[in-house]
Amino acid sequence: MSELLGLGVSHKTAPLELRERLSLTEGRAASALRELTAAAGIHEAAAISTCNRTEFYLIVSDPVEAESTALGVLSRQAEIRPTELLGHLYSHRSAEAARHLFRVTAGLDSMILGEAEIQGQVKRAYELALVEGATGPILNRLFRGALTAGGRVREETAVSEKGVSIPSVAVELARRALGDLEQRRVLVVGAGETAELVAKALVARGVRTVFVANRHYDRAIGLAQRFDGVAVRFDELPGQLEAADIVVSATNSPHHIIEREGLGQVMAARDGRPLIAIDIAVPRDIEPECRTIAGVSVYDIDDVQAIVERNTSGREAEARGAERIIEAELDRFQRWLASLEVVPTIAALRERGEEVVRRVLAENENRWEDLGEADRERVELMARAVASRLLHEPTLRMRRAAGSEDAYEYLSALRELFGLEVETAAEGREGIVTELRRVSD
Repeated sequence: MSELLGLGVSHKTAPLELRERLSLTEGRAASALRELTAAAGIHEAAAISTCNRTEFYLIVSDPVEAESTALGVLSRQAEIRPTELLGHLYSHRSAEAARHLFRVTAGLDSMILGEAEIQGQVKRAYELALVEGATGPILNRLFRGALTAGGRVREETAVSEKGVSIPSVAVELARRALGDLEQRRVLVVGAGETAELVAKALVARGVRTVFVANRHYDRAIGLAQRFDGVAVRFDELPGQLEAADIVVSATNSPHHIIEREGLGQVMAARDGRPLIAIDIAVPRDIEPECRTIAGVSVYDIDDVQAIVERNTSGREAEARGAERIIEAELDRFQRWLASLEVVPTIAALRERGEEVVRRVLAENENRWEDLGEADRERVELMARAVASRLLHEPTLRMRRAAGSEDAYEYLSALRELFGLEVETAAEGREGIVTELRRVSD
């Protein structure tokens, strides 16, 4: 019997220092998926890694053994001892694992309630798992259900209506520190999706010029043009830092791009002018020791929490409506999952009927020596028709019971009465799709 297992860390269980070490780039995520699916007893795998969480979703034979394997993979990717994850790692099984993914995708488990970016991040994580061939029928259905649930929550509730996001909160931090931002010189480091949201939030606050620095200059140009900003080359970063009032960094770099020594030299050339540095990257772009430099105020992803709580007040009623949508979509997934137990049983029952027909025909072969070929075929067809009609009603009732509270009793009774040995769910993942099609014919 296989089971759904979900485990990982998030902003609720682990400090930023640990989350950034566990963060998976696309390359590291692909490597982790290959390692997981190569392990015995892990049939399917997907990995989600965002600024606030790193999670694995697995279809496994033995949850305890798989959890240990996944812990080893995660710790090796982060180059830390497994014991460092104790007390920070959470683990969910079966329906709770599915519910957790649905809530994550809907933005209900985010630092910012209703966060819009998470839906796209889950979609990209699923697409990577598909490309790597790490998913199968169960995780495919699970992630499609999660994306449907997230879409419904955003369409049918106002949980995301204020448009609050981590980039918008980062800009709000800058406004609270410096007041009106219209005359401020702002440097955005990065040119990806998050950096684009930062630029959009800055423009909404009246910032007229946004300087964009990125390792890939052509991408910096594209982003700057969309927001009437100016693109600068990455090697111009120190000079731009000297002139900036605010720097917001949001790259995918695995290493610090603004270090204490370099920033110290920059601040020495600023004649005491303060610098607001907001780092919303995970792993962090700005070395934490930069906080010790006089005149520099550094805010990281965890520093948005106080503003987040104020911006999400009044959304509790919308969140309750979202939870009802989650439960409805979860119930749909659970019913489908339960039907996977029915399908192999029906297939085994039909095979048992075929086996009985073959045995009876073989046992009576000597009695039909004088029958012609056409008569033999008629006898065989009649025997198969009798077996088929006899099994029709049990098969029909099993299909109707799929996903209901009575399904387990029907399955147990049928397997016991007919002596069926059934491989269920993902234990037979290679043949499950074929069986689904065959029994529905």
